[in-house]
Amino acid sequence: MSQTLAAARTAAGPAAELALTGDLDRPTRLTVPDLLAWPQHGAQVSFECATSGIQRHRFTGPLLHDVLMDAGPAFDPARRKDRLRFLIAVHGADGHHAVLSWAEIDPDFGRAPVLLAVTLDDTPLDRAGSQLVLPQDRCGARHISGIDAIRVDGGYSAWT
Repeated sequence: MSQTLAAARTAAGPAAELALTGDLDRPTRLTVPDLLAWPQHGAQVSFECATSGIQRHRFTGPLLHDVLMDAGPAFDPARRKDRLRFLIAVHGADGHHAVLSWAEIDPDFGRAPVLLAVTLDDTPLDRAGSQLVLPQDRCGARHISGIDAIRVDGGYSAWT
């Protein structure tokens, strides 16, 4: 990276942070540079936007599943189906939010390649914050920009 680009990034302020909270053994705060520690995956995405038509973009970033597994979701690993009661709520700095089920991203079930994008069309998202990308969605409504919080919730263990 050129010194000019590095200086511009530093002058622009701190990198955006997202908080991983909820039913996790190791809740944490992560920046886009932190997310580069996981294996990076790419996705060419086309989705229909109600206001501006078809959008096409290329994203790279770690899988949401990999990042959350590193935080230690509090399901019982001896009970394979225990993880199916967990929900994942993703919140953006602009107030946009979406909910996914753990089964959607789990390799033993839905295996959806959901990304926490660190680049958008080869542009780093350090200052703007990571983005939730669901390449399998036809509509971009669950795409969240500037993620500031992800909460894992397994509180649905009993029906009364």
